[in-house]
Amino acid sequence: MAELIDGRKTSNDILEEIAAEVTKIKSKGKKAPHLAAVLVGDDGASLTYVNAKVKACEKVGFGSTLIHLPKDTTEAVLLQKVADLNNDDEIDGFIVQVPLPSHIDEQKVVNAISPAKDVDGFHPENVGKMLLDLPTLLPATPKGIMLLLEKYGIETEGKNCVVLGRSHTVGTPASVLMSRKAYPGNSTVTLAHSRTQNLAAVTKRADILIVAIGKAEFVTADMVKEGAVVIDVGIHRVVAPERKSGFRLRGDVKFEEVAAKASYITPVPGGVGPMTIASLLHNTLLATELNK
Repeated sequence: MAELIDGRKTSNDILEEIAAEVTKIKSKGKKAPHLAAVLVGDDGASLTYVNAKVKACEKVGFGSTLIHLPKDTTEAVLLQKVADLNNDDEIDGFIVQVPLPSHIDEQKVVNAISPAKDVDGFHPENVGKMLLDLPTLLPATPKGIMLLLEKYGIETEGKNCVVLGRSHTVGTPASVLMSRKAYPGNSTVTLAHSRTQNLAAVTKRADILIVAIGKAEFVTADMVKEGAVVIDVGIHRVVAPERKSGFRLRGDVKFEEVAAKASYITPVPGGVGPMTIASLLHNTLLATELNK
């Protein structure tokens, strides 16, 4: 049976480390790092996520600002808000929560964010620096995955790593980070996706399998090598009439049967999710240094 990779505990450990750094910063008479979040509309999952970020800021002693705009906010108004945050010296880093309403061009908004304040790590300049292995703000979820592998001392050098899913936010950057000359890294990486032929044969070769395909319980035991490390990035609400809430949370991996074969596995919830927030705060701390 696989050992659980506990994202909640690891995230809390990182937040404690960040809090200690904030205490040092304040003791020198400097201001605490300040993270802002812009939310457009009332998407339930986005609201929950942004509120969790605000609570995490309070926990480590960061300043935090939540800018909640109505869903009919125009692209021009949002771009002006981004420009205001870029020019606000009190704000060290900020995010614009996605998904955005369909009338707003998401990439245009990302491009408008100052790379030095882009703590989500999505700006083309930061993505380019990541590809060149230059110091930069890394995308929060892939960075969280790297921190989990590092904290658990999981060997990555020379290992076959399969990343399932090629999104710009998770799959593609995770494949870059796993192949870089560093730890975690130095893996031989295959980036697989919905068009990959003989997918099960590809995933079964993986010593490390990172799953961000966006389909509930897509990866089953017959797709996983005995003793593999399995990182499940997905999170889905699955109908469960027997529960008070009426649903349960599931990942992209069929947890019970895959856990019986894997050496390590992240649970859902409590695996990668909490690490994304820890990475975001870690990026904000880095941004205060970069912005100097």
